[in-house]
Amino acid sequence: MSAQSLLDALPIDAFVAFAVFCRVGAFFMTAPAFGDFALSPRLRLATALAVAAAMAPAAASHYPDWAGGAALPLMTSLILTEILAGAFLGLVARAFVSALNVAGQVAALQSGFSLAQIFDPSQQLQGAIVAGFFAVLGTTLIFATGLHHVLLLALADSYALMAPGRGINIGDMSEAVTGAVGDAFSLGVRLAAPFILFGLVFQAGVGVLSRLMPQAQVFFMLMPANLAIGLLLLMLTTGLIMSAFIASLDAFLAPFISR
Repeated sequence: MSAQSLLDALPIDAFVAFAVFCRVGAFFMTAPAFGDFALSPRLRLATALAVAAAMAPAAASHYPDWAGGAALPLMTSLILTEILAGAFLGLVARAFVSALNVAGQVAALQSGFSLAQIFDPSQQLQGAIVAGFFAVLGTTLIFATGLHHVLLLALADSYALMAPGRGINIGDMSEAVTGAVGDAFSLGVRLAAPFILFGLVFQAGVGVLSRLMPQAQVFFMLMPANLAIGLLLLMLTTGLIMSAFIASLDAFLAPFISR
């Protein structure tokens, strides 16, 4: 039996379910919280299968009606666009969540914690301990505040924004990714604004003292004070930083939800 004959005998419902899984699976591979490298691949696969099974009945109406069968190139093209659509949604959300890494790195540089390195599970690389702390705390708050439901809702509504079989607008995707990266950097700097202000004031004071006492190693003498004040500032501002991040992420995801 030829490949075309096998495709003609394949139930369209089975193909639709596989296409839905391709979009959901690509999203779960790249999205924040769901796609973190620290999570077990088996757990991610099982969750993606469960979400795809729940989403398939509602998403089936968005797929082309191929009651008379479909050609192999057309089905292949649709699968590729489904993977691209899911990966796009996940990467855009992950790019915005990287604002926490920007804020953590800036805060660590200004408060003297930049030499303390830790493995960041969200980026799968070494980073400042403050950035790793922000990343883990942000992932926890995404689940604690129910924002993972907003991510799943954006995935479900993506069938209205990026309907299967209608192609993908690469220009709009590139613009969205570029905007997400720019917004993430801007948000990261704004979240770290208290540490930037503290660093400017502290370094200016160190400079004045070094001019008044040139023979003293003022920088090394005040390093413990820099660490202590930075730790105190981190304790006082973490709640505000995370609240602002969660509100910004919710506002960022709003345009991807059609209802």
